[in-house]
Amino acid sequence: MKSLDPKKGEVKAEKAEEKPAEKIDFSKVKIEPLFEEMVDFDTFSKSDFRAVKVEACEAVPKSKKLLKFTLNDGTDRKRTILSGIHEYYEPEELVGKTCIAIVNLPPRKMMGIDSEGMLISAVHEEDGREGLNLLMVDDRIPAGAKLY
Repeated sequence: MKSLDPKKGEVKAEKAEEKPAEKIDFSKVKIEPLFEEMVDFDTFSKSDFRAVKVEACEAVPKSKKLLKFTLNDGTDRKRTILSGIHEYYEPEELVGKTCIAIVNLPPRKMMGIDSEGMLISAVHEEDGREGLNLLMVDDRIPAGAKLY
């Protein structure tokens, strides 16, 4: 944030408060083992991963798990994706975020709504309980940017 020096009419940059980095103890975290089966490059390259901007997010009525996302995927139309992550996130905290989605999966009907892709999350187990983090990236990445 910048402030105006009233005496000189100059703009001065205020020093942002720096917080010490939070230490995370990963010693009790379990992750799934890597797949032993290999995927050939041609198969992998058919997956279309894109940056998507969350324009709206709401809980799906009659579902404890599902959130309905309205996404900007860099095209002229809005993309709807449903994700079972309501246990981990409230809808309002996700609006405006930039996430990663696979956008070329066939539509899948969930609770009567077509889901047009899948948001990518990191999943782990900690103290016998599943943990999930939606993959979010820098908001300077434009909607529709392809991941390689």
